[in-house]
Amino acid sequence: MTGRSDPSAVRKVRPHANWRGSFERPLPRSFFARPTARVARDLLGCYLARSPEDGGPEGWRVGRVVETEAYVANDPANHAARGMTERNRSMFLGPGHVYIYRIHQVHCANLTTAPGQAVLLRAVEPVTPLPSAPRGPGLLCRAFGLERTQDGADAVRGELRVLPRDQAPPQFVAVPRVGIRLASERRLRFLVPTSPWVSKRPSLRRKGA
Repeated sequence: MTGRSDPSAVRKVRPHANWRGSFERPLPRSFFARPTARVARDLLGCYLARSPEDGGPEGWRVGRVVETEAYVANDPANHAARGMTERNRSMFLGPGHVYIYRIHQVHCANLTTAPGQAVLLRAVEPVTPLPSAPRGPGLLCRAFGLERTQDGADAVRGELRVLPRDQAPPQFVAVPRVGIRLASERRLRFLVPTSPWVSKRPSLRRKGA
């Protein structure tokens, strides 16, 4: 499946040399209060940003989102498939919050949508210098200095925000999710196929081709 992200998600911002001004105009909470797969698609091309005050001595940490995964209702791979637990409590805080969990000694960051649903941030293209390559969920969290202490943070008003695109929606593909056992065949991973920063590049050849 291929397509374009929803053009209605595009909002003009100042040139991104002025990250402070752009940081004050993040995506609104209403952006996240939509179907989870739609949010995952529309995040492509947007900017993930963390300010110097919160992000450490490296200065602004900013990257363009190029890969996401949606975890929806009635989804056995969803951490909230069996309801609220102490681990996934932040998935029920409402749209536009950060859900961070730890697995295999690394952290993974998600943005919440409907109660118990979220979008995993898999990869971004660096726009500012980052301390590590944000290719893959764990490396993305390392690059932005994200740990469990940021779990439950407000992605609209907090230290980590998503800024609108400043260009046309990118071409994307929808492919099966990776790194999970259950429901991995669902095409809920969305990525920009031309980006060299995608964490795991899918084969886009058709069977029999």
